[in-house]
Amino acid sequence: MALRGPLARLLRAQPDAALRPHRRAHSVALVGAPLSRGQKRRGVDHGPATLRAAGLVERLAGLGCQVHDFGDLNFTQVPNDDLYNNLVLYPRSVGLASQVLADAVSRAVAAGHRCVTLGGDHSLALGSVSGHARQCPHLGVIWVDAHADINTPLTTQSGSLHGQPLSFLLRELQDKVPQLPGFSWIKPCLSASDIVYIGLRDVDPAEYYILKNFDIQYFSMRDIDHLGIRKVMERTFEQLMGRRQRPIHLSFDIDAFDPSLAPATGTPVLGGLTYREGMYITEEIHNTGMLSAVDMVEVNPLLGASQEAVKATARLAVDVIATCFGQTREGAHIAFDELPTPSSPDESDSQEQVRI
Repeated sequence: MALRGPLARLLRAQPDAALRPHRRAHSVALVGAPLSRGQKRRGVDHGPATLRAAGLVERLAGLGCQVHDFGDLNFTQVPNDDLYNNLVLYPRSVGLASQVLADAVSRAVAAGHRCVTLGGDHSLALGSVSGHARQCPHLGVIWVDAHADINTPLTTQSGSLHGQPLSFLLRELQDKVPQLPGFSWIKPCLSASDIVYIGLRDVDPAEYYILKNFDIQYFSMRDIDHLGIRKVMERTFEQLMGRRQRPIHLSFDIDAFDPSLAPATGTPVLGGLTYREGMYITEEIHNTGMLSAVDMVEVNPLLGASQEAVKATARLAVDVIATCFGQTREGAHIAFDELPTPSSPDESDSQEQVRI
């Protein structure tokens, strides 16, 4: 982080002084995943470029992070990608893209980076969580979303795979999920106790059945209204880290926010998170010191009613990511160990009178 002005001069003049900036050790890998075949609407593949244009790299660098932007992955569009079961869309394209992403996330985490996957639609979590779990098999997942995304290919009503990724990742659902073409590489890596949802308000009947019967912890918007976001986060960490510390994978769908804040997204649902609630979630996750990977998904610049709506959605997504890495609402200040003292005695009153 470049320092300018009087503070920079002071630090250069006192290299051994107690006053110095605290450097955060975050090494952040950005992986663009312009995946759009998990849903039906055009434009979400432009999400990574939109987030970069909104100043994401500069914001993270300004927080003292070492940013390694690996650009966007190239996903092969599979020809003749027929429906599965006459319903599920683009299984081969999504399966192959997710495998490419899993390899990229695994490499980034193995290299010591905290990996941020820029989506793209939420089906990419198939790859990001799988790749993360290769390096951190005991990870916990915090899924911030209006939707549960845990339909199986046999219960989905839309056929879109962005509403199904967790069903493929959950061990308890192995015998309920058929083998889709392009998905043979996926191995379930999560148990029901490894997942906490925050912000749900549009859950399908089969998803509700899964949440209840497999005892998956979730906090709907009604729960947030009832408990308050502080209690929700306390219970989230009690669930995921009450017995042991372990890496956290945050999968954040921008539609978790109310559409008034994040209009440029594909499946908006009224009554979502406020800005303050969203920032509190990520502030508290950062404060655990255990955040290891982040997905930011479903920013779609083609769906904003105006350029300002697109920019507002992108700025909000950048705020979420920046808060994951130390931005606070008190301001991104350099921390002081102690206040500086004058380097020489003050002039005496007589000297001052003579000078005047």
